[in-house]
Amino acid sequence: MGQDSTGEQLIAEMRVFAAFDPAEQRYIRRSLDIAFERHDPYERYARTSREAVSIRQQVMAYKDIAELRAAIPTHVDQNVDLFFGRLVRLTVFDLCEGCISKFDAYRFLYERMLGPGVRLWLPASFCAVAAMPKLAPERRARLLKSISEDDATASGWSSRRPQFVPTFVADKALVPQPPAH
Repeated sequence: MGQDSTGEQLIAEMRVFAAFDPAEQRYIRRSLDIAFERHDPYERYARTSREAVSIRQQVMAYKDIAELRAAIPTHVDQNVDLFFGRLVRLTVFDLCEGCISKFDAYRFLYERMLGPGVRLWLPASFCAVAAMPKLAPERRARLLKSISEDDATASGWSSRRPQFVPTFVADKALVPQPPAH
């Protein structure tokens, strides 16, 4: 892959992320920080005690994520039941948090969190969880309508690694600071 195509991919991925609503963007950054143990998620993301509880639950839900990454089947008939069950369990957590409102945001997060090998499993896990009675009927409808027919029926998926992995930016970093004297 040439320099130009890598740059184009990076910009395209940044545009996709920018199109998500702010709650989805924040949840994706938080999820990636927890998945990769990049920062203290409580310090960065817990604005309320309710968010602190949610983060604690997410840390627990993500505790086996390295094993899940390593278990991604390379063939459809290889360890599917164990892998898919774990993927669905993780998807249940993320969709029930209420911050992911469409398939594109889910795919964006999971491609980065688990790697490109997970792409072919994402439509099935998303649809399985989006159709669960645990979610309110109107939420189920919105989630299921968010996946395109092309995504749901794709015969193949790219193996290219994502180029853009969003991270938390402190608000004060965006505000110009007065020069030091």
